Amino acid sequence: MAGWTRSLALLQFRPCNRGQTLPLVCNRFIEGPWRHYSQYPPTYAEPIYRKENIEELSKSGETESLAFTPIKAALNNQTSSIFHDPLVAKFTNYVMKTGNKALARDLMEKTFEMIKRMQLQKYHQAETEEEKASIECNPINIIRNAVENTRPLLQLTPIKRGGVKYQVPVPITEKHSYFVSMRWLVESGREKERKVHFPEKLAKELIDASRNEGRVVKKKQDLHRQCEANRAYAHYRWS
Repeated sequence: MAGWTRSLALLQFRPCNRGQTLPLVCNRFIEGPWRHYSQYPPTYAEPIYRKENIEELSKSGETESLAFTPIKAALNNQTSSIFHDPLVAKFTNYVMKTGNKALARDLMEKTFEMIKRMQLQKYHQAETEEEKASIECNPINIIRNAVENTRPLLQLTPIKRGGVKYQVPVPITEKHSYFVSMRWLVESGREKERKVHFPEKLAKELIDASRNEGRVVKKKQDLHRQCEANRAYAHYRWS
């Protein structure tokens, strides 16, 4: 309703010649709920810009069915560059504060540099080839493993029954689990001493989480332990 009142058209009379009626003319289109609709018809397909997805389509043979299908234009943040990673881009958005994207990217670059330095130092200090092979030096793989290891499977939702609120364990969606995991990692990086910089602290937390260690992994395990303790209230989810 607020959208209609905010977008009311301004009505005015247009001067006409003598003897003619004054038609009521609207100098603005009335914006209704259809202003949220897409500019593309429903027959248009979503753009496929990742090289991996294009190769999968070519192998499955679906490219022939899309040969004569109109496709929407790709967004500004959708790129096929080999240096672009969707998970890293999402993590950068969670690090960002007050829209300062340049600062968030700079912090992520310093974090990756700290991870690289720490892992290379361990690599050169390793004595055997087996130890060297077990050390991951790619920061992209480290942040992926860290996010996957800290993703929760359950969450506690307060549900009121008979005047009492119960913490009911419910499954968590995949999208929300990624959000919770990256939020925990960013919060753990900000919980630091004044003399420690954010990239250094975040790099240590990501390395620990990639090895399934650290505070964020313990936080996930504590949440699962609480959900296991409250499994007797699980039936309140449907009642």
